[in-house]
Amino acid sequence: MKWFLYVLKHYATFTGRASRTEFWMFALFNALFAIACLIIDNILGTERILYAVYMLAVLVPTIAVSVRRLHDIGRTGWWYLLNFVPFGAFVILVFDCLPSEPADNQYGIHPDYINYNNPQKQSA
Repeated sequence: MKWFLYVLKHYATFTGRASRTEFWMFALFNALFAIACLIIDNILGTERILYAVYMLAVLVPTIAVSVRRLHDIGRTGWWYLLNFVPFGAFVILVFDCLPSEPADNQYGIHPDYINYNNPQKQSA
C-alpha cells in the first residue's frame, strides 16, 4: 500500500525513476480500487459514476509512474505514446516487465537507493 500512496503523493512527478515494485504495486492497488468502485457502482446503481471519477483522479499519477518506469529502463517518457498505437500497449507491457538498469542513468539514481519514507534524503 505504501507504493500506491507514494505514487499518489508524487502524482505529477515525471522525472526520476520508478522500480518494478513501485510500478506493479501501484498497478495492483489501482486495479483493486477500480474493481471496488465498479462493485459499489453496481450496488448503488450509479452506472459507473464512481468508477469514472476514480479513474479520472488517478489518470495523471498513472501516466507519471509509467513515465518514471520507462526512465528506469533507460527509455524516454515519449515511449508512453505507444499506448495510442495499435498493439503498442503490448510493447509498453514488455518494457514494464524489464529489470531496472543496474546503475544510475541519465534519469536519476537507481530506485533501490531511494528512501521512500523520506525522498529528500537519498542514501547510496
